[in-house]
Amino acid sequence: MTNNESETVGAPNFDVPDYLSYSEDHAWVDSSVDPVVVGITAYAADELGDLVFVDLPKVGTRVEAGDEIAELESAKAVEPLISPVSGVVAYTNNDVAQDPSVINSDPYGEGWILKVTPDDDEPELLDAEEYVKVTKQ
Repeated sequence: MTNNESETVGAPNFDVPDYLSYSEDHAWVDSSVDPVVVGITAYAADELGDLVFVDLPKVGTRVEAGDEIAELESAKAVEPLISPVSGVVAYTNNDVAQDPSVINSDPYGEGWILKVTPDDDEPELLDAEEYVKVTKQ
């Protein structure tokens, strides 16, 4: 495997990249970069269906792990994005605000939602295998 490839843990209809961490609320965190990147999993995007609106927080907003930090709206439902980390919102992805379908088509890439400058404390997150178990409950 080259450095640019990542392994994924598969469930029947979605991938869970092993280089990310996950919350039980179906958010992913890429803590290999600073600020950390946050998005929703392919499982969550599939469950929501085609997204039509994303309400993003303002840059500079202080968030706590467990807080509702964004709102995701599809034809099926309106669901909050629960922050998996504590810190300050450093960037938001305006591309997903303009075209929320990017989250459905590329949840782990161009469909990232926001970047957070995290507090020093490490959040309690799941690895890929643990997250897959959550989706099967």
